[in-house]
Amino acid sequence: MKPTAKFQIGLTAAALLLLMSCSLFTPKTPTSTPVSGNGTPIVTGNVYSNPESGVSVTLPDDWTTGPGESEGVLTMFYGPSNSVVGMLFTGPFASDSVEAYSAELAQSVLGDLTNQQFERDEAITLADGTDAWVTVATGKRDDGETLKVNMTTAAYGGRAFTLLIFTTPSRFDTYADEISQLTMSLHLEAPVLAGGISRDEALVLLGGESTNPRENDPATMHSSGDKLVFSGLVAFDPQMNLIPDLAETWQVAGGTIYTFTLHSNARFHDGRPVTAQDVVYSWERAAAPATSSDTVLTYLGDIVGVAEMQAGDADHISGLKVIDDHTLQVTIDAPKPYFLLKLTYPTAFVLDKANVESGEDWYRTPNGTGPYRLTEWKPFESKTYQRFDDFYAGAPAIPYVVVQLYQGVGLRLYESGDIDVTGVSIYDVPRMLDPEEPLHTDLISSVNLCTSYHVFDVTQPPFDDPKVRRAFTLAFDRQKYIDVVLQGIGVPAEGIFPPGLPGYTPNLQGWLYDPDEARRLLAESKYGGPEGLPPIVYTDSGYGSDAARGTAALAQMWQQNLGVTITIENLDPNFYLDEITAGHHGQLFSGGWCADYPDPENFADALFHTGAQQNRGLYSNPEVDRLLEAARVEQDVTKRLQLYQQAEQLIVDDAAAIFIVHAISYVLVKPHIQGYILTPVDISLERYLWIDPSKLK
Repeated sequence: MKPTAKFQIGLTAAALLLLMSCSLFTPKTPTSTPVSGNGTPIVTGNVYSNPESGVSVTLPDDWTTGPGESEGVLTMFYGPSNSVVGMLFTGPFASDSVEAYSAELAQSVLGDLTNQQFERDEAITLADGTDAWVTVATGKRDDGETLKVNMTTAAYGGRAFTLLIFTTPSRFDTYADEISQLTMSLHLEAPVLAGGISRDEALVLLGGESTNPRENDPATMHSSGDKLVFSGLVAFDPQMNLIPDLAETWQVAGGTIYTFTLHSNARFHDGRPVTAQDVVYSWERAAAPATSSDTVLTYLGDIVGVAEMQAGDADHISGLKVIDDHTLQVTIDAPKPYFLLKLTYPTAFVLDKANVESGEDWYRTPNGTGPYRLTEWKPFESKTYQRFDDFYAGAPAIPYVVVQLYQGVGLRLYESGDIDVTGVSIYDVPRMLDPEEPLHTDLISSVNLCTSYHVFDVTQPPFDDPKVRRAFTLAFDRQKYIDVVLQGIGVPAEGIFPPGLPGYTPNLQGWLYDPDEARRLLAESKYGGPEGLPPIVYTDSGYGSDAARGTAALAQMWQQNLGVTITIENLDPNFYLDEITAGHHGQLFSGGWCADYPDPENFADALFHTGAQQNRGLYSNPEVDRLLEAARVEQDVTKRLQLYQQAEQLIVDDAAAIFIVHAISYVLVKPHIQGYILTPVDISLERYLWIDPSKLK
């Protein structure tokens, strides 16, 4: 049993000990309708049930119930004339077995009783066939009164449920049959979620919610998008193969003319067929100046006419031609091997015009084409998705996906069985890597295609001088930063390409930590040293100390190694990228990029080509541009990757940014969730998953 589990059990045990230490027969006021903060209990006849917790028990005749008296206690039970007291409580089941959990619980609950004697401590099978563990023991309280206690525990779906019954030995024996009837009736099943959804029919996740409408619109969002509701012409499968999505097939002529044939049975969630006109509407909406999309050129800019429409010089995208309702011709400006990969990004998702134009909050009731329909959105509480039975690629196996919004810490919710999947923070990774940790077997890890970095605005003093940028880079101890701030987790980033991405160079010549050389370069710069630098502001995303932890470490290194003090400003995360894109930031700001598709163009060209929408540091190097432009149309794979590697080395030499770390992802997945694969690029994984009910128990 791990210390964390013992602590969780102890929280409940403290309340139990307090109750058991009080006078056993203090008059109670039983009620047939107990009220509890742990679900909505129901008493019908002599059956107590709590659907939200998935538990029920049958009361003997003349027994009553009362409200739970502490957190985790679902209900109290009282025998005739309050001669026997019992309670049903629940807590996270993060243990190797019910036996181990029960042993730890018995030690906590019975630990203050003296002269302990155990009559039973064994595995049993409840009336419904569930495996359980029962402990029956006697012991003396501090006041000399002897208690006899029955603890019966069973587990289901990440939670343990315990019936604790206690009274004097003589009364326990008098009511032994009724106590046995009560404990043996303990019945566990899948809890019922809000809306009457059975827990064994839902994938439950934890998520957030942006207050910025632009982050909920596929045309303007900066995330991987809601792939449950929306879809595009193509997608990735869990093995990272590019597969047809709304487009059933496509043909390519001359490397520049793509003819897509849509699925004949593709439907919006309201049943309307998806047409080629819908694709044109969605892409032209993204390119329209009024939409102000800062992703449309990145992902659709290869299509002839997109740049002109985005600039306000055209009313339509000239490279789009509707052949018929199910056929769309797309012309791009040059043969580019990565073009189809870009169409997996949300900017290319297909929207319903009537839905979008129904009002400003259209995205709260979206009419999408994806594998799930959004049926309910309770702001800052939850989102509920129901599978779309007419989905053109086949209905998903899991009927519902429920996303809990801001409901707590992911790991704690996972331990309590409230969610099925959670990322693991760097602070919890060491615990999860311990083979003796009960959750260790749920852990999945992988190096992802992400790179975090600090961005220099090369147009603002003092970072308009390459020597200053190099000095700040050399004064940054990357490995120390990873060891201290990131708990030693991650691969040091010398450049922009992460391991696993085609074009990654293991022996890239980066800027190694060298504070002496950093001071020399700063002195050689046109600013003549730290005393000649203007005030420097670092812009970060977040609130308070949590957001500034890593930035503070960075600032401390520059203070110690260069004698430079910087000011840190934090922006609202919901609007951070909007502000950065608008140029409302200091000379330095936080950055990071995860692959939208596994191609080096998505990093080097998207982030560092002159004038690129995502080039927020405004870096420019004509030689880098030349290499990137050549790589765009190079058909020989080896030569193409070499061009990107040459461009990356120049970007690093120019100190265009301070590259920090390639992250490692750690995820916990419940055993009953089958088919989960930790992919390096975010995909619509939910449509490939299924639930094994036998592993919920």
